This record gives sequence, structure tokens and C-alpha cells, in this order.
Amino acid sequence: MMRSIPTLLLATAFAAHAQQVGQNASPSAAPTMSVTSQLVIETVSVKDKNGNPIAGLTAKDFTLTENGVPQTIHFCEHQELPVETPVSPAMQPAAANLKIYYHLSSTQIAPEPPGSTLYKNRRLLAFYFDMTALPPSDQVRALEAAQNFIRRQMQPDDLVAILRYAGGGVDVLQDFSADRTRLLSILQTMIVGEGQAFAEEADDASSSDIGAAFGQDDSEFNIFNTDRQLAALQTAAKMLGRLSEKKSLVYFASGLRLNGLDNQAQLHATINDAIRSGVSFWPIDARGLVAEAPLGDATKGSQGNAGMYSGTAALAMTVNFQQSQDTLFTLASDTGGKALLDYNDLTKGIRQAEQSVSSYYILGYYTTDTNQDGKFRRIRISLASDPSASLDYRQGYFAGKVFAKFNAADKERQLEDALMLSDPITELTIAMEIDYFQLNRAEYFVPIVVKIPGRELALARKRGAEHTLIDFIGEIKDDFGGMMTVTNLRDKVDIRLTDSTAEDLAKRPIEYDTGFTLLPGNYTIKFLARDDETGRIGTYQASFVIPNLNKEAQRLPLSSVVLSNQRVNLKNAIYNAEKSKDRLAEESVNPLVHDGAKLIPSVTRVFRQDQNLYVYVQAYEQGAPQTQPLVAYVAFYRGPAKVFETRPILITEGWDNRVKTMPLAFDIPLNKLPPGAYDCQVTVLDPSGNKAAFWQAPVMVLR
Repeated sequence: MMRSIPTLLLATAFAAHAQQVGQNASPSAAPTMSVTSQLVIETVSVKDKNGNPIAGLTAKDFTLTENGVPQTIHFCEHQELPVETPVSPAMQPAAANLKIYYHLSSTQIAPEPPGSTLYKNRRLLAFYFDMTALPPSDQVRALEAAQNFIRRQMQPDDLVAILRYAGGGVDVLQDFSADRTRLLSILQTMIVGEGQAFAEEADDASSSDIGAAFGQDDSEFNIFNTDRQLAALQTAAKMLGRLSEKKSLVYFASGLRLNGLDNQAQLHATINDAIRSGVSFWPIDARGLVAEAPLGDATKGSQGNAGMYSGTAALAMTVNFQQSQDTLFTLASDTGGKALLDYNDLTKGIRQAEQSVSSYYILGYYTTDTNQDGKFRRIRISLASDPSASLDYRQGYFAGKVFAKFNAADKERQLEDALMLSDPITELTIAMEIDYFQLNRAEYFVPIVVKIPGRELALARKRGAEHTLIDFIGEIKDDFGGMMTVTNLRDKVDIRLTDSTAEDLAKRPIEYDTGFTLLPGNYTIKFLARDDETGRIGTYQASFVIPNLNKEAQRLPLSSVVLSNQRVNLKNAIYNAEKSKDRLAEESVNPLVHDGAKLIPSVTRVFRQDQNLYVYVQAYEQGAPQTQPLVAYVAFYRGPAKVFETRPILITEGWDNRVKTMPLAFDIPLNKLPPGAYDCQVTVLDPSGNKAAFWQAPVMVLR
């Protein structure tokens, strides 16, 4: 855990837990010199060779280095937590006499006052309920497990806080407290069903046929659901970082599936902030021990595809379940916690978090490396008096990052450094869509669309700026040859910020698009955007696959399906304002460009009734002696019911190329659809070749 501590030269102030933040101001007009020191807090568990805690140590007994440079330990405080004591019946609150405390949620954990011993020799446990990742049945189990722990297993030295995320901000329902009655009352007043569990469903062989595959809540379309869950968890870790002691965050969820469409940079940022704040995650899978039927239980519709008979659907279902637990396992292992998976007694996970915190020491030092470069600082701590002792501590931390208010050369260098950082910067929200279209037997054109919420850029106008410059930088690496960079990007967009433009920014996103030519394979993209006016940076990192459609023999090969509500004239496209000389070349390569207009994919797939939905997809008749007619149509489902279906269209003409490209385009007015969530299905049939292809995706229609 690291803090920036301003101090006055010649009058250095020292605080035991370093809670002050800000710039000391001189009351007189006399000039003063000030420096900024960075106080680093380390918690160290010291045990002898028999596993017993070692007490009575001082700062002189420890040797601490940061990146090999010796550091001076300014304070050493021992936190003594006794061995487990039985919880007597007298300590357990009676349910009949339970007093009701109505929670008044706050947005912060109260910091420990300087010089206070409020948390000394106390064990800090934070119960974090991700209501967006918990269906109602799992919410009940999670709340019951928390209540059982507080009633029967909570130790006298335990302090428990209750945090909740229900799709908005992170609420602190109860700060750290030992009052069992108050904690139980807060848990009992939490509303089951809050958040509606809008977890993302998979789109693969395990998906149910027609409308049963996608059941997202509206909030899933608010950029990306998984990113917001991880960002909320990151916020909770930062809250707990205000305290110097060890903190264990018990994370109740029903899995957290991080797939290739989600921003992996947010996962890294959440883990790094937890390490920096001295927080360990202890995820608990509230589903308990799960035994699934090979093709799903009665709550899931039939897959209705060939995968039911080949085993593909059963394998995909198993893989999806494992992936939903992989992220929980990663959060725990990378922060020093442990995930409780496939176990019905959820209180065991809380007990593991409790028992992991025994007696330890808090060490504080002012680092000699004050550079705010965002790089990793490796820490080594040893005990000179007893080399055989076992020390458990944080192995390092990422330094703070400051990227705003540089000159032009510094900004360029710092943006390149940010791209190379292992600790991603997620100050701006970024969503991305990656598509692919086959150009020839070997190459694929990969258009990439980036969307940034305009409200985050509107801050520049509030500061009086007349324009803001958005810098973009990115790179794509492949898995072949040790993650080598195959292509990169550097661009910038200048946006004028008039009063009307700033008002629009608060309601509409900024979109940027580019494209690359790639070969089939597995790739990783890392993309950064920076608002030069405010200095805020966002990172998007994800893995994606370009399939080899030449090997598709059973089904009709299809490109990505693009859903859009925008056709933009290339002359007016701000994202290509500096690339007018490349427009003719782009029109010859990019299939989304036609007659001087570009089709802009909708990243979030949210549309209005007064708009038209443009659907574009390419089919390929490779190996056919000549192009064969195709039949295609688009249908919308709500649950199992078909709400609307376009008339089938017959496509008889294609491009005269080696892959015999057959472009399919639909223009669908949405005024025939009532507002709500739908499953959009595109069906393409090849009658002469006895082949077919299906594609599904969730869409949202707003009034």
C-alpha cells in the first residue's frame, strides 16, 4: 500500500499511519520549498520453524530493500491476534430479540484517525456482495452463510464490514464493526433479487436454440458487464486501502466469466490495486457444489444443433462453467487469498479468510525512488536475527502514475510507456468490437471499432477547454513466436468542444475505427486512449481469434455479422480526418465502406425505435465452380416466441474473387418492434450445397 505524503522541507511531519493527503500551504507570503514523500506500508507475518508467531521484534530486526536499494524503516507496529477462542452461546444474538438497524449506505470506508488504536490487534473482514453476479437463489445462500458466520463463528477480535454492488456504485452498508446484532440486522434488511444477476451468457455450442440462449439484463449493454463488476471490485479495494492493517475481502459471486470479448486490462488493474492497497480477495462461489446434466437442466432450453450429438455442446457447457470459476481463482491467487469453489458450506470460505490472518507486523518506510513511473518495485524483507524464520509479505507494488500536464515530447514518451506497463490504467471506459472478413485464401481484413462514453470527455469543457485531443496507441501480438508484435497503431483525433458539442458528449459516445490485415490465428490486442486535456487514460486488452474459414466443411463459412445504426460519409468521419488520402485504398479493402459511406458497427448493440438496423455479413462459397444462390433472413425472438422476421432475400450475385464472396445486407426499420431486449438471429441457407449457417446476438431496442 503506497500513499503520497507531502512534507515541508526543514519541518518534516511524521504520521504513524500516513493518512494525510494534500499540499501543505504556507499562511504567509514568504516562499517555501516542499517535497513529496511516498510512504509505503508493508504487513509482514513472521513465524519460526515450528510455525509459531515470533513476537517482540523491532524495526532494527528487519532488513528491507526496494529494487535492491536498502530502505530505512521508520516505524514497526506489532498486531497481536490471539489463537481462536470458542464462541459461547451468550455471545450469539437471539433471533427473537434482534433489533432492526436500517442501513444508511455510504461511499467510503472511514479512515483510521491519526494516533488512534481503533484497529490495533483486530482482524478486518469485508463482506462484498456482488448482487449483479448472484441470482436470487444464490443471494439467499450467500446472505445465510454470512449470518451463520456472524452468529456462531465470529471471533471477539473480528471486525466485519458489509459492502454491496448492485449495478450502480459500491455501497458501504456497514463500516467495520464488532456489533453482531447490528451486522445481522444489516444482512437481514438486504433485498434479495437486487441487481437481477445480469451475468453474460456464452455464445457457443452450449447455447440454447432460438431465444433461450441470451438472458442479459439491460445493464449488460451498458458497455460491458464483466468490466463493471471488476471495476466495482477495484473501487472496493481502494476503499479498504485507506487502512494500514491487513484486509480480507470475502467476495460472494456465482462465477465471473472473463472471455475474449472482455477487457483483460480491467482484471489486471483490479488485482494490482488490491495488491497496492494490501487487500486479499477470498471469492466464494455461492452456487456451491454443482452437478450439471450433460446438456443442461430444466431451466435451460435445448441446444438444437449438431453439437448435441457430437459431444460439442456438453464439452462447451463444462468449459463455460470452469471459465466462470477461473477468474475467481485468479483474483484469489494473485492477491494472496483462496477461492472456495464447489463446496456447499459457504461459511468455510469465510473461516479460511479469518484464519489466514494471524499476528503480524506493520512496517512503514519512505521510498527513496520518488519517480511516478508506474513501474513495478520489488521488495525484499529478511530477519537478520533469525535467518530460519518464515516471512510472509507482499513481494512488491506498482508505483503511482502521473501522465497529465507534460510537454509534447513528454506526453508522447509517457503514452508509449503506458502501453508497456504491466499495471493497466483504466481511468477512461473503453469498449471495442473486433470483426473479420476474408479477402483471399490467406488474408483477412479486421475492422476494429472503439467506443468511449462521451460524458467522460465532457470534463474538459467544464475546465474551459475549447477542444480536446484524444490520442490513440495500440499494438496487436500473435501467439506464434513468443507473442511478437505483428502490427501497431498511432493516431489522434481533435474534437471541438462548443457548448452544444459538450452537451451532446454527455449523452453520446465517441467512436473511433481502424482496420488491419491479418492471417488466421490467435491474437492479443492492447489499445490505449488518452484525453490530452484532462490527462485521463483508458486501456483495453483482449484476446481474439481469426478463424481459418478455408477449413470449414460442414457449415457455410460466414464472416463476422455487423449490426449498426450508422452510415457515415467518409468526408465527415472525424476518426479519419487525417487520412483522406487513404480513402480510396480503404474503400477497396474495407467491406464496410461502400459508395463513399462507412458502416459503423454498434459495439453495445443498443438501438432506438426511430432508427434503422443495418445488418451486414459475408458468406463464402470456396471451392464451388461458380457462385450459387443463397437465401437469408433475420428474425427477432423474445424468449421462445418469434416477434418479427424479415422476408427471405435471394442473393444471386457475388464478388468475382477466389473465395467467391457473397455479401448480404439488410435494412430493417425498428419501429415495428416494441422496446425491450431481443435475440437477433441471422440465418443463411445454401440450397444447392445443402449447407446452412446461423448467428445469434442480444440486442436492445429503446423507445
